Parts: sequence; structure tokens; C-alpha cells
Amino acid sequence: MAWTVAERRIGKAGSLKRRTQRQREWDVAYGEGCWDVGYIINGRFVSQEDAFESVYYRSYERHFELHPSDLEELIALAKTLRNPHAEATTSVDLQVRAITEYLRRKCLDLEGREVVDIGSWQGKASHTISIRLSPLQIRVIGDPKMTLEQFWQDKKCLAVWEED
Repeated sequence: MAWTVAERRIGKAGSLKRRTQRQREWDVAYGEGCWDVGYIINGRFVSQEDAFESVYYRSYERHFELHPSDLEELIALAKTLRNPHAEATTSVDLQVRAITEYLRRKCLDLEGREVVDIGSWQGKASHTISIRLSPLQIRVIGDPKMTLEQFWQDKKCLAVWEED
């Protein structure tokens, strides 16, 4: 038994309505509970949830290691974080989750007074740090030529559980 890639480059998750529609289609095509979305990492299929830890979280962790001034600025400025794109489109919010988890693991608290966007919406962002911490700017761990957003969208695939 193993995961086999059924579809490559499946694109953005989209809005809640779109995600639900696609999941229903995959349930019909492959069977409920017999498929998963993820990535091929080191030659094997890794679920999106596991890739969040090994790629998404670790990319932000590495960014803060290389750019401690970004972390300092964020902590001093922000009271709370938000993803304006996810709020506007009901898409999945991973960047706020990754940064919040990083702060939790490092026992760090936001000390500022501002709501700080992580990323932008329709070309607008609350602060300059919003753009620097966008997944469109964060380099993916292990591949400094690729942004986190490029990896997360372009490398995503659908795998199906196959019995031997």
C-alpha cells in the first residue's frame, strides 16, 4: 500500500466553496478518504499538513534566523497578525499560522499596538514588514531560488492511496 500521485500541479486551494467542490469531486473520482493533497519531498509523498511543518514553518523559521531584525520589528510593532487575502477570499491562511507557531515555540509575544498584515490584498498592506513577511517573498527552505508561495502552489499534487 502506498500513495501514488494522481494529479500534479493542482493549483491554488481557492475559496472555501471552491475547496469543498474540489474535495467532493475527488471523493467521487477516488473514493472518500482515499486521496490526499501534498508534495513530493525527497522522493516520497508528504501530506500538506506534514509539509506545513517541514517546509512552510521551517521556511519562516529560517527567514527569522537570517533576518532577526524582521522578527524584532514584528514583535515591537504588532499586537495581532492577520492575512488580508485569506480574510477577503476565504482562502487558507498559512503564513499567520506559521509565524504564530514560531512565536509560540520560541516563547515570544507580540508587544506592539498594531494589527499587522502578513501579505497584502489588492496591492495594499498595513506595513512594510507585511510585504517582507509575505510568502511571496519568503524563500523556501532548501531552495533559495524559490519563494514559499511558488513552492506551495506549483509543487502541490493530489495523491491516491493504492492497495498493492
